[in-house]
Parts: sequence; structure tokens; C-alpha cells
Amino acid sequence: MEGVVQFLNDLVWTYGIPLGGGQYIPWVVLLLLGAGIYFTLRLTFIQIRQFPHGIAVTSGKYDNPDDPGDVSHFQALTTALSATLGIGNIAGAALAIHIGGPGALFWMWVTGILGMATKYSEVTIAQFYRNVDEPTEEERGTWQQTWKGTVAGGPMFYIEKGLGKNWKPLAIFFAVMLMITSFLTGNAVQANTVADVMNSEFGVAVWVSGILLAAVIALVILGGVTAIGRVTGTLVPVMAALYVIGALFVLAFNYTEVLPTLGSVFTNAFNPAAGVAGTGAGAFLLTFQYGVQRGLFSNEAGMGSAPIAHSAAKTNEPASEGVVALLEPFIDTITVVTLTCLAILVSGAWGNPIPTEFNLDSGSVEYRVEGEGGIFPDADVPEEIQIENGRQQIQNPDEDPQFAWRQAVVGRFYTSCAGECEDDGDLQNPFTGTLFPQKNVAVSEDGTTYEVLYGQGVRSGAPLTRLAFERGLSPLGDWGGYIVILSVLLFAISTSISWSYYGDRCAYYLFGERAIFPYKVVFVIMNFTGAVTALTTIWTIGDIALGIVIVPNLIAVIMLTDKVKEITDDYLERKPWLTMRQGEERD
Repeated sequence: MEGVVQFLNDLVWTYGIPLGGGQYIPWVVLLLLGAGIYFTLRLTFIQIRQFPHGIAVTSGKYDNPDDPGDVSHFQALTTALSATLGIGNIAGAALAIHIGGPGALFWMWVTGILGMATKYSEVTIAQFYRNVDEPTEEERGTWQQTWKGTVAGGPMFYIEKGLGKNWKPLAIFFAVMLMITSFLTGNAVQANTVADVMNSEFGVAVWVSGILLAAVIALVILGGVTAIGRVTGTLVPVMAALYVIGALFVLAFNYTEVLPTLGSVFTNAFNPAAGVAGTGAGAFLLTFQYGVQRGLFSNEAGMGSAPIAHSAAKTNEPASEGVVALLEPFIDTITVVTLTCLAILVSGAWGNPIPTEFNLDSGSVEYRVEGEGGIFPDADVPEEIQIENGRQQIQNPDEDPQFAWRQAVVGRFYTSCAGECEDDGDLQNPFTGTLFPQKNVAVSEDGTTYEVLYGQGVRSGAPLTRLAFERGLSPLGDWGGYIVILSVLLFAISTSISWSYYGDRCAYYLFGERAIFPYKVVFVIMNFTGAVTALTTIWTIGDIALGIVIVPNLIAVIMLTDKVKEITDDYLERKPWLTMRQGEERD
């Protein structure tokens, strides 16, 4: 099972144009990037021309409560943002900097800007082809109306309606894959993240977290999209403000480093320093790859999920929701991701090893060899590595694999770490003996077996962001890292809430109204299951499904670009927003 899953994951997210050193630019990423360029040119830089108008529409200035739909423009945006503002902004951005160096941020900006055009295109066409089901007089204003919603839209609808009935099998395929993703990546793994954090930081049993999380999710999603819109309309601004303010304080306390750091972003984007963080980021294409990948993954432009949320907006003008949607990658990638990356860079957290416990059976362990442009992963796990006085004995760096923690080669190993293992002086007793990577143990010269060693290790993902906040906010105390912990909790919960709506629209499309309530019940059960289960394989399956749905979605949007342009040109020519809903002319 794991072998099949890994093969499919490599096929979707790994293989593509080879970069050397075992690295690739995946075909899916190339499709996303190429589509963004295409939409930008076809719509004449719509993301720049209509950016101010998108802000005006989002503000509610032109809202008409009598328009068909379930939520306001603002609530549709926050529902979509609650799905994209999440672990990708905290952990994904940190991973890009960790591996790609400062230059990766530049390429995340590029993908964010291109993603704005993609998001506009897919949301506009989703609004145009959405399914409106007006409630009966008996249903109007009742609980039944609120939980089932009055509109449904997304790729499955514009594939079938826009491309024709012959394309319905592709629409069904998309809906099935996205519903699978909603159960797994959009739900179970989010609950698993929360339960893991609560257990490791506060000692809360995972089943307790699971019950509480499932109860919260159930209370929200059983209320339907209107309840989801109300919750996300409050939760997203609060959680985003908390995280952004914390990051701004980090920059303020390190203001002298901000301009030099921005300079290094542009410099390293095209000419990265060799061996950045010891992870091979000296290769330009590697920096480019991680910047593009993490930028695309953070804002989900082209994945077909956000159009489902935006289809629920109250409007008669598809393009009016498109201009709202183009703000999403700007907020997500250009703003929040940028603040995360700058906080990591100016605080000195990036590439700065600190005393670390190395669990030899951890997924953070890998073996790397030196190559042209840096140090790259090695496919072969060595049988043994000799260590003397804490240092690996490497005879031929070009061929001999070296022990690495989070992609960075470890300089020296110790058998113990005193106190809280926070200072260099806490590392004690350099290890001498043999490391057996295939057995995940180390045996000292006196015969003692160790499953855990210590040494200087770098951080990656969410722990790197947490370290940046701890160091950056240290003038205010040692609580800065808790902002990241709280953000992870809130972001994960909000992501589950939004993905529940994405999945129930897929269930509605596939099986009709009768499937909505059973879907919600299964979603809540999967939330609890995710909290109490190890989900490495499940996470991968969800990512595979998400990667697969990108292809039919982008094919459909590209084929319908003429319709998107027609809708856009008509909207901008008529300027319907100049007339108030009461019929009065605006200034």
C-alpha cells in the first residue's frame, strides 16, 4: 500500500523536468505556472488593473442582499482564505526558505502575482456556470435552507455546463477526487496537526482534542454555508491579524536587517550563494523550484477549491466575485507568506543550528552527498557510518553519504544534552562508535546502543517559524513561539471548516441534496479519526488527489478563457457597480 501511494505521489508531485541532483520541477507545477502566465496575458494583467476595484467590492460597498447567493462577497473571500491561510503559510513558507534560501521568496511573489489572474479566471467562470436552487416558500428562512444552501458551483459545474455533456465524466472525476481530499488533507490531517500540537506542548490526550475538535466542526458545518461564512468572517480576520501583528513586531525589533534582507531576496533569486544552509540551495533551479512550489501551494490558485466557496457569493455579476477572488493570493502569498519569510530571515533563525535531539528513527533524518552547487539527497542509505569524537568519518565527500537533519548535514554528535538543551554548553559527551542507518541505531565503542543522539541541528517548517518568533520577540519575553502555536491551531480549524463546504458541494453534485447530511456526518467522524490516528499515508493520498484535480480544472478554465474574457470585457464596459442597488447613481 505504501509503495503504491509513494509511486503515485512521485508521479504527481515529483517527476517532471530534471534539475540535476535528483531534483525535478513537477509537471503539475509547470502547468500551474504556465496557466498563470496565460491568464495574465489574455486578460491584460487583470490582477493589477482591477485590484482597487476588488477591494471596493469586498468592502460591501456594492452588496445587494436580494442578489442570488448565500453569503456576502467578504464572507465568500474569508471562507476561501480560511482554507488557504494555514499550515502552508507557516510551515510551507519556512520550508521554501530553509531549502531555497532568501531567493525563494522572490519566486513566491512571482507565483502569487500570476496566481491572482488564475484565481480571477476560475472564480469568474464558476460564478457564471453555478447552479442556483431557489428555496420554496416553505423552506425560506428555515434551518433546512441554511444547511443545504441555495447555490452550488465549482469546477464540476463549469466542466459539464461550459464544455458540454460529453465532458461530464471529467466533472464527476474532479468531484470524487476533491471530496476525497476534503476528508483527508482538508480535514483529517488538520485535526491530526492540532491534536499533535496540543499533546506535545500541553500534554492533552489526542482523543480529548479529537472530541473537542469534532464537536466544534460539527456545530459550525451543520449550520450550512451561512454559518460557515459567519464563523470564517470573524475567525479569519482575527487569526490573520494576530499572526501578522506578531510578524510585524519581529520586523520592528530587527528593523536594521529588513532592507539588507530584502536586497538578499533579489540577489539570491538569480544568483543564490553556494551551499545556502548546507542544503544545496546554491543551485539556481533548486531555489526557483521551491519558491514556485510553495507559492502555488500556499494560495491554491488553479486547484479548483476556492471557486466552490466564491460561487456562494450574493451577486448577479460573475466578474464582481472574480475581482474579489484575485485579492486572495495577494493576502495569502504576497502579504502573509512574505511576513513569515522576512521574520525567519531577519531574526537569524534560518540556517542557524541550535542544540537538537536527533531521533534516529525520525522522518527528519536523511543522508546526503556533496555535489556541484551544494549538498543533495542520496537515494542509498549506507549500512554504517563511523564516528570519532562526535564527527563523521567521510573518506570521499562526493560518494560517501552523510547524516543530515532536516536536509542539513550535522557537524558533531553527542550522547546527552543537559538542562533544556537550549545552549551549546548543554551538549555533552561526544559520541564515538558506529551509526547503523538501516537499523536506526548507533552503537558506541563500549557497546552501548543509542536510539537518540544530540547535536547542532537546524529547524524547518513550523518549528523554524516558531524559532523565528521566539527570537524576534525575545525583547518582550519568551512567549513569542506561542503565537505560532495558536496560529497553527486556528488555521487548522478554519481549514477544516472551509473544506467541509468544498466536499459537501461535491457530494451535492454527485448524489443530490440527499447526500449533504450524510457527508457532513462522515466529515465529522473523519475529523475525530484524524486526531487519533497516525496519518502519514493518508496525508499523501490526499495530496495525490489534490494534485490530480488540478489537471481537469486548469484544462477546463483554459478552454473557457474566451468566455472569461467575454464576461470581463462586458462587466468593465457596463460598469454596473456605478448604480446603487436602489437605482441611485454613485459619485
